[in-house]
Amino acid sequence: MLNIRTFTLGPLQTNAYLLQGEDPSKAVIVDPGMNPGPLLKAIQDLEIEAILLTHAHFDHIGGVEEIRKLKGCPVYLHDLESDWLTTAKLNGSLNWPQVTPPIAAAPAEFALDEGQKLELIGHTFQVYHTPGHSPGSVSLLCGDDLFAGDVLFRMGVGRTDLTGGRERDLVDSIQNKLYRFPDEVKVYPGHGPKTTIGYEKQNNPYVPAI
Repeated sequence: MLNIRTFTLGPLQTNAYLLQGEDPSKAVIVDPGMNPGPLLKAIQDLEIEAILLTHAHFDHIGGVEEIRKLKGCPVYLHDLESDWLTTAKLNGSLNWPQVTPPIAAAPAEFALDEGQKLELIGHTFQVYHTPGHSPGSVSLLCGDDLFAGDVLFRMGVGRTDLTGGRERDLVDSIQNKLYRFPDEVKVYPGHGPKTTIGYEKQNNPYVPAI
């Protein structure tokens, strides 16, 4: 059983997820965004086994360095965005001065790749490369829980007009990877409320099921 806590962080209301298994003293964090104060408070007494990044846009990585320095935990990110983590121009933070100062972090310790399986907190996380919103976007499946970043939202999809975005790739990622999961799989997106694969196949106005 995966215990999932959601923290909506920063001016762009980005969802960070704190995941715990049977041992409640150990956890994994998905996408620690900007202004991570509430998340930092929640992990004070926890061992963080990893920070998993669905992609490296600035609103998803704002808390990475603070948490990594506090907890000494490794960061996982797809290689196509390895430079984004370290470069404010690539991760977009330079383009939003009204929202954030420039954001950069040290390189990720580990890469995420299609088909990879990570054994963390007593659970298996399966990595799916799901580009379109960004070149290195990944979705992480753990049991019936899918952490989809900014690929698939409740009745929405990620924007494709940012650096490296491509609408055709996004549609392909959703139709040929995410929509192939069972209908009961719960989707935890980078923004907004959670949903299910079945609901999106029936109701998403942007990407129909095939």
